[in-house]
Amino acid sequence: MLFRPVQERDLSDIIDLAARAGIGLTSLPYNVSYLKTKINNSIASFSGNLPRSQQRFLFVLEDLLIKRVVGVSAIEAAVGLDEPFYNFRIQRIVRASRQLNVYKNIELLTLNYDQTGHSELCTLFLDPRYQKNRNGLLLSKARFLFIAAHPHIFSSHIFAEMRGIIDNQGRSPFWDALGYHFFDIPFAEADKLTGIGMKTFIAELMPLYPIYVSLLPILAQQAIGKVHPHTVPARSILEKEGFSWNGTIDIFDAGPVLEAETNMIRTIRDSQIVTVNKIYNILNSINIPCISIVSNDRFKDFSAILLKTEDNKSMIKLNDIQRKYLRVNENDKIRVITLYP
Repeated sequence: MLFRPVQERDLSDIIDLAARAGIGLTSLPYNVSYLKTKINNSIASFSGNLPRSQQRFLFVLEDLLIKRVVGVSAIEAAVGLDEPFYNFRIQRIVRASRQLNVYKNIELLTLNYDQTGHSELCTLFLDPRYQKNRNGLLLSKARFLFIAAHPHIFSSHIFAEMRGIIDNQGRSPFWDALGYHFFDIPFAEADKLTGIGMKTFIAELMPLYPIYVSLLPILAQQAIGKVHPHTVPARSILEKEGFSWNGTIDIFDAGPVLEAETNMIRTIRDSQIVTVNKIYNILNSINIPCISIVSNDRFKDFSAILLKTEDNKSMIKLNDIQRKYLRVNENDKIRVITLYP
């Protein structure tokens, strides 16, 4: 399995992945024209031809045995600089009456732009048939090695919007209770429009005043801050990296927005740089079999793989095929992060 930047030839595979992803994964819509533009934008970003506000880096996970892309993930360098980036933040206030002896904690949803200028992790999707053998970890975590290699591109704060609660018919209880009354379109349509970049309607129709959570139906309240069942593993990966939920949610499906300080993300903080012929120096210090992600430190030709270490760690080294796909020689620098069992 090889983690690498997207290429033009990956389009048909990515279209297939978008069809599998379904409703709610806003940044991977089933729209051929948009996906082609997304790929071209990423290629331009890796070529250094775009301003930071337009840099969007799309990566793929390729099964080298069958030469097929089976997963995608992405990073946006900075959101909200060219157009507003909206979220709801949960605000808590206290109201009390001595006369009635009533003390109430009240939650409000307020529209905010707090993530403006921050980097975003997005577009994470892995073919369900490949959700094994730590492929999901490679697809998600390898992005952090890219950030660690090129920190000047990204902000000091990173976030990720998690897909919220949506039923099998593509309906969101939060959207039906709130958004639908302002936009008058189904959740699937709003998600589709946002996914292909048509976001002007949000600014035109979004409620500008705080929303009292207690006035929403119970199913909508219960959806706030919850993730789609298929998104639980992705949330777990990020939380183990040091991400946390601080009360910000997606304006459509109320999925949580996880946040972290970039230099405190485990993979970024703990990754080590070593020459290819010295990788065993790192792995020999580990007393149990484990899995490591190994990457080069290149920009346009960035790539990463999983490396399994057995009990006989003194023999660990990159073989010819692994060096080929990492585009490194014996004396080149590589970056390593260990994933413990």
